[in-house]
Amino acid sequence: MREEKNLKPSPKNLQQKPWFWPAIYAGIALAILALIFSYNALVTKNEERLLTETVATEELPQQQQPIIETNTAQENLKYPFDEALLNQLTVLQDFYDFSADAKTRENALLVFKQTFSTSSGMSLAINNEPFEVLAAMSGVVTKVKMDAFTGNSITVQHANGLETRYSSVTDIVVKEGDEIIQGQPLATTMDNDWNPTAGIHLHFEVLENNEPVNPRKLLAF
Repeated sequence: MREEKNLKPSPKNLQQKPWFWPAIYAGIALAILALIFSYNALVTKNEERLLTETVATEELPQQQQPIIETNTAQENLKYPFDEALLNQLTVLQDFYDFSADAKTRENALLVFKQTFSTSSGMSLAINNEPFEVLAAMSGVVTKVKMDAFTGNSITVQHANGLETRYSSVTDIVVKEGDEIIQGQPLATTMDNDWNPTAGIHLHFEVLENNEPVNPRKLLAF
């Protein structure tokens, strides 16, 4: 029995084997590699989750924006006032169009202190009384200018590339950055010192690619 017990290898004898320490080092190396791979897999999974959440968050407003743009692009310019007042409308000054007849071009000239200038829009009056100015199309208010001499003005940018300007107004109820919808009240008409003969009126301009265009071509005046 003593001989059999002596045949069993002791830990000290194992350590003396030439393969013992390499095996131990290899096992430790495998354990370290397993930890590294597990850590990388966990980090990659978290990064993918964060990336997915970030993309979803960034895409949400982008998915909503085209809906507004599409609806706006389908709109047509409407009268910048209540259409029930249309039969009381007077066009005091036309847009100056070189292709128009002589009478229309003459009506598109503005005179201030014996100096002539051409109208870049239309001056609209209703019984020489104040009337509520409405947004001709949905868009974003990009500028509100306060100027008692030429008349306060509001500029609105639209998704289809058009821009509308409403001048000679008071009691403005919108501010820069406001998103507005077609027909929404913007202000009330007033008179100004730049064009005193027009009395209480709205000077309405339409621009395309920053160039004034004739509102008559877009509105059924």
